[in-house]
Amino acid sequence: MRHMSTKLLLSGSMLLGAVSAQAALPLEATLYKNPQCGCCDGYARHLEELGVDVTIIDDVELGDIKQQAGVPYGLGSCHTIEMGEYWIEGHVPMEAVQALFEQQPDVDGIGLAGMPIGTPGMPGPQDEPYNVYAFSDQQDEPFMTLAP
Repeated sequence: MRHMSTKLLLSGSMLLGAVSAQAALPLEATLYKNPQCGCCDGYARHLEELGVDVTIIDDVELGDIKQQAGVPYGLGSCHTIEMGEYWIEGHVPMEAVQALFEQQPDVDGIGLAGMPIGTPGMPGPQDEPYNVYAFSDQQDEPFMTLAP
C-alpha cells in the first residue's frame, strides 16, 4: 500500500509540474504594430496557436509604445507586445518567451532586434544565432542566445 501511495504522489507531482510549465504563458497579449506589417500578424497567429488571446492595435505611434516599454534605442523591431507584466520586442522565439515567464527576472522585457529570418512570423530557416536581450529603462543586457 505504501508503495502505491508513493507512486500516486510521484505521478501527481509530475502532472502538476507539466501543468505548471504549460501555464507559464499569460492567456492574453496586446500586440502594437504598423497596419501594413504582415509578419507581425504572423507572430500574433503563432501566439494564438499556443492559446494566447492576442489583441492587435495598429493605430498608435510605435515610438511612444517602445519608449513606454523601455526598449533600448536601436534595438527595436516591427512590433511590441505587452504580455503579462512584461514587454516582448519583435520576433522573439517562443523558447525565449517561455523562459521569460518561467524565470520571471526583474526586467521590463526581452527583445530581438530587427526581423531575423526563421523567427515566428518570418519565414525561412534560422541561419545565425538569435541574441535575445533583456531590457529595463532603455538599458539592455544579454538574456539568451539561441543557436541555429
